[in-house]
Amino acid sequence: MSTFAVHIPDAELEPDPLDPSQIVSGSPEVSGKVLWESEDGKIIRGLWQITPGVVTDTEANEMFVVVSGRATIEVEGGETVEVGPGDACVLEEGAKTRWTVHETLRKAYVIQY
Repeated sequence: MSTFAVHIPDAELEPDPLDPSQIVSGSPEVSGKVLWESEDGKIIRGLWQITPGVVTDTEANEMFVVVSGRATIEVEGGETVEVGPGDACVLEEGAKTRWTVHETLRKAYVIQY
């Protein structure tokens, strides 16, 4: 693994289109960038962004920190959390979620399989 630094707010991201079946309302657009991935593919570190709208997802085992933006994440049969700049969030693998993105949200994440 090499050592590097990335200024997250200015990092260029690549389009990562959502499956249309995930979109509940609005026209949210997703982009991201993998910064590092283990040789076995079991750990991924990267950046991710989504514009306002409402989407559903099935989560990976993830921890992320919000850099900018705000969202409400509803976990089916569980908690509802509000996240914004500086918040860390842990999502359980397999959790079914509904994201209501109020302001374009950018996060740095680590996913472990």
